[in-house]
Amino acid sequence: MLIVIGGATGSGKSEVCCLLAKRIGGEIISADSMCVYKHMDVGTAKPLECMKEVKHYLLDIIEPGGLFDAKLFEEYALRAIREIINGGKVPIVCGGTYLYIQALLYGIEETPPPDWKLRERLYEIAKEKGSEYLYIRLRAVDPQYAQKISPRDTRRIVRAIEVFINTGRPFSSFHRWSKPRFDFIGFYIRWSWESLSKRLEERAKRMLEMGLIDEIKKLMQMGFENFLTSPQAIGYKEFIPCIKGQKLLEECLSEMLKNTREYAKRQIRWFRKQGWHEVDMERLGTYSALEEVIKIIELYRQ
Repeated sequence: MLIVIGGATGSGKSEVCCLLAKRIGGEIISADSMCVYKHMDVGTAKPLECMKEVKHYLLDIIEPGGLFDAKLFEEYALRAIREIINGGKVPIVCGGTYLYIQALLYGIEETPPPDWKLRERLYEIAKEKGSEYLYIRLRAVDPQYAQKISPRDTRRIVRAIEVFINTGRPFSSFHRWSKPRFDFIGFYIRWSWESLSKRLEERAKRMLEMGLIDEIKKLMQMGFENFLTSPQAIGYKEFIPCIKGQKLLEECLSEMLKNTREYAKRQIRWFRKQGWHEVDMERLGTYSALEEVIKIIELYRQ
C-alpha cells in the first residue's frame, strides 16, 4: 500500500513523514519540484537530518536548471516505489508539488519531445509581454490545466502552449485523472491560514539565519543565476536584487513571503479538493498527528 502525505509548504509534512517512516519501516519519495536539484538545501528546506536516518528518493538528482518535469517524476517515482517494496519497506510519498503527485497517482501519457525553437520564441514573447499574456492564451485553449498553475509560472505555461501548438491537443488531455493506479492512503496536513502564514514568516527568517544568502551567492557563482530567476525558484529569485545591491534585504524578504503565500494557497486549494484524510496539525501537534496517521493506516490494513 502506498502512503501519500501532502500539504502546503511549511506545514510540517516532512517531520511527520520522517517520524512515520521510522515507526513503520518506510522510505520516503520526495514530491517536491525544487528538492530534486543539487546545491539547494537551505532555500528548499531539505530534511537534511532525516536524510541521515531514513532513505530518501528524488532528492539531489540533477543540477539546477536541468530538465525535470511531472513525466520524469512519474517515471523516477514508479521506479522508487518498486525498489522500496522489493526491499520490504513501505513507500511514503511526501511533498507539496501536487502536479507531481497527480502524475504519480493517475499517470501521464507520453508528451512530445521539447521543441526548442518554438519554446525559445514563446519565452521571448513572455519576456516582452509578460507571462500573464501567454497565460490568457493558455486559458483559452486549455482552461483545465490553466486552473492548476500560476499565471506567472512561465515554464509550465510555455510547455503547455508548445504541446498544444505541436499536437492540437490540450496539455491536460495527456493526464489521466479518473482512477488512481495505486491502492493508496492520502493525508493532508492542515493549518489555519493565520497560523500557516506565521509559520512561513518564521521559516523564512530561519533560512536567512542558516545562510540562504550565501547559498544563493554560491549558486550564482556556479552559473545558475538564470535558473534562480525563474518563476519556480521561490525563495531564491527574490533575494538576487539584494545580492546585487538593487534592493534592501527587508524588501526581498517581503517579496519572498508574498510569493510563498500565493503558492501555499494554490497547494491548499488542490489538497482540499482531494478528499484525503485531513490531519489538523494546529490542534494535534506533530506527535499526536503522527499517532492519528498511524491509527488510520492500521484501520486500512485490517
